[in-house]
Amino acid sequence: MAAKDITGESPAHVAIIMDGNGRWATARGWPRLVGHRRGAERVRSIVEAAPGLGIRYLTLYAFSTENWKRSTEEVIGLMTIFARYIQSEAQRLSAEGVRLRFIGGRERLDRKLQKLMAGIEARTAGNDRLHLTVAINYGGRDELARAARRVAEDVAAGRLRPEEVDEAAVAARLDTADLPDPDLVIRTSGETRISNYLLWQSAYAEYEFTDTLWPDFTPDELAAILSRFHGRERRYGGALTA
Repeated sequence: MAAKDITGESPAHVAIIMDGNGRWATARGWPRLVGHRRGAERVRSIVEAAPGLGIRYLTLYAFSTENWKRSTEEVIGLMTIFARYIQSEAQRLSAEGVRLRFIGGRERLDRKLQKLMAGIEARTAGNDRLHLTVAINYGGRDELARAARRVAEDVAAGRLRPEEVDEAAVAARLDTADLPDPDLVIRTSGETRISNYLLWQSAYAEYEFTDTLWPDFTPDELAAILSRFHGRERRYGGALTA
């Protein structure tokens, strides 16, 4: 069943922590990588549904700086899935007006994967129907540390005065400098923590936690969450006026 079209009423930027792939597979007696492959397939359906639901920016947490602690087999398998996703989806994303970019540190990633990432970023740079951002080797604390390092370098080089270091100066040096902050952050799988995701950017985001494992997360469930979002009052620290 197609998700109800609610264009014009949804948060412009939705960020999702895609959790539960491994548990989805384990519950069925399958290897964890089967769940990750199924999770990658789920990305396609959510990306396809997003514009019709009024979402202009979609940011997905694919691999954290802490995920390197997983088994070598799982990490290699995940990197292979990322590369295959880029290769298989490049033409479709470009044709459908999706701009794809990546956030996170790239230096630890395989050079072939880095090349694929840069290639699809360049290929889709002119698209504007949906801005899809994928966080790979990303951690909020790592991002803030890298931004602080850039601030320090600019101050040391005389490009920035100490008194000019404010919130805007930090935000301009984040991985997401040219993206709006997320309005809504969703985490699947029943966990209720944010796991080092978009720490700065989500200061005033609304949160939704669902028990659904990522491979089972449908456009219809996304639409239902967006409908609940519509009823929330976002005051950004202010008070309601009579």
